[in-house]
Formats: sequence, structure tokens, C-alpha cells
Amino acid sequence: MLYQHFATQEEIDRAYDPMMGRDPAVLVKDWRERSEASRVNHCTTLDLPYGPTLAERMDIFHADAPDTDSPKAPVHVFFHGGYWRSLSHREFSFIVDDLVKAGITVAVVNYALCPQVRFSELVRQSQAAVAYVYRHAAELGVDPEQLSISGHSAGGHLCAMLMSTDWEGAFGLPNQLLRGALCISGLYDLRPFPWSWLQPKLQLSGRDVQEFSPIWLPCRVPAPIKLVAGGLESEEFERQMSSYAEHLSQQGQIVTQQLLPNVDHFSILENYLNDGCFVEWIKGFHASVKI
Repeated sequence: MLYQHFATQEEIDRAYDPMMGRDPAVLVKDWRERSEASRVNHCTTLDLPYGPTLAERMDIFHADAPDTDSPKAPVHVFFHGGYWRSLSHREFSFIVDDLVKAGITVAVVNYALCPQVRFSELVRQSQAAVAYVYRHAAELGVDPEQLSISGHSAGGHLCAMLMSTDWEGAFGLPNQLLRGALCISGLYDLRPFPWSWLQPKLQLSGRDVQEFSPIWLPCRVPAPIKLVAGGLESEEFERQMSSYAEHLSQQGQIVTQQLLPNVDHFSILENYLNDGCFVEWIKGFHASVKI
């Protein structure tokens, strides 16, 4: 067996190719058009550098008048998907609309992609983005004590890595800096990917798999974690979610998992909009936001 019950690459590829049956050009075109509208419709700071490399940029969508007793808005940081090797922050601006209306500032993060950089650099850049938002909260007009994160697919993995970060030891920041994490259709066990269609892009080493699989790492941030996957995704996404939830529970972490019916790997993102559950969950991370 290559991984779990999978004996061939073809079996792994089928389980981990959520684009099967979808037209990627149509999907991405829709995201880009909706995201362009979001950038026009909100108060934004675009392509704000958070690190020294060209890829280290984020778009800030400033909150509408916050529904809170604090003059500073809560802030939410979003990490996009693309299996660590495609897409950018610009395709995902559309997820911010209801969060901004709820009085939450949103940072949509860009990061470098494999194979142009090593897998470790993706994780470092994600950590740097959160550290930047925390340290520059005053300039951004947000409350650093009201910082939460979410991510989709590869972004869900990056959020799990952020929950495993030793913020105090590595950055001199409090390990309590995050109020909560929402991981959407995330990948928490990297073992299948060296055997998959993704390996030529990811170029994962055995050490990478060991060091960057959240399922084997301690969770260092004492904050609630919500895990979610789509009922129309392959069973592997649900299994990854459940395995990671068990791993977190064994550490005493506050974790909930939910399989959302009738959504696939991509339509699940619509839950950021139109009274979708993600906005309510994110608001729940922030005690100062009236729910």
C-alpha cells in the first residue's frame, strides 16, 4: 500500500483531485469577476507588503462601521487554496463581503507557490502574514486581541500549521494571539501527496511530510478550532478532517467538526456569503462582536 488503503497512484489521484467534473476555467473566471467587484465595493488597501519577497502581499478590506463597543475592528486573516501550487489572493476577495458588513476587517493573503519555493517557505510566509497583522494592528485600525484566521484547502492546512506555531519562541508574540481558526476542506496529513499527481509541483521530501503534517504536531494556540468539509467531496476530505479533530481532542483542544451536505470542494466557499454559517462562526470567535 502507498497510503492508507490506496495501492496505486491512480487511486490517490481520484481521491485528491476535487476538480474532476468541474471546468477550472469557468470556476476561476467566476471567482475573479466576483472578487473584482468586492475590491471596488469596499474600502481597501491593496497589495500591502508583509515581508521582503514579491509574493508577500495582502489585500486589506476595512470593516464597515463595527458593531462593537470597541473603536477598533476585529480582524480576520484568510488563506486561499490551490494545493499550494496555484491561484493567488486576487481570486478570493469575494469571500469578504459579509464579514466586512459585520464590522470585521479582513486580510486576504497572498503567498509564494511551489515549486518556485520550498514547502517550508509557504508556511513561513503564512506565519509572517499573521505576525504582520498583529504587530501593525494600530496602523490597520484593528484590535490585535481580536485576530482570527480561516483557510480553504491548502489554506486550511496553513491555518492548522499556524495553530501549531510556537509564536512566543519563534516570533516573540503571545501564543494566545489567535481567537480561533476555521479550517475548510483542509489537508492535515501530507503522506498521500508524494505519491500523487501533485508531487512534480510540490516536490515534498520525507522530512517535509513529517514536519508539515499538522496531524503529527502539537497545537500550541489555546483557541477554538472549527473543521468543516463538504458532503460532496471525496471521503478522504472527511477522513482527514476527522483524524485531525481526534488529534486535537487528544490534546484537550476545543475542536468541532462538521460535514456540510450538498456542497463540494468549491461551492463550500459560498458559506462565507448570504447568511452562510462561516460568518456566524467567525463572529463567534470575537467576543466583542455582537452576534
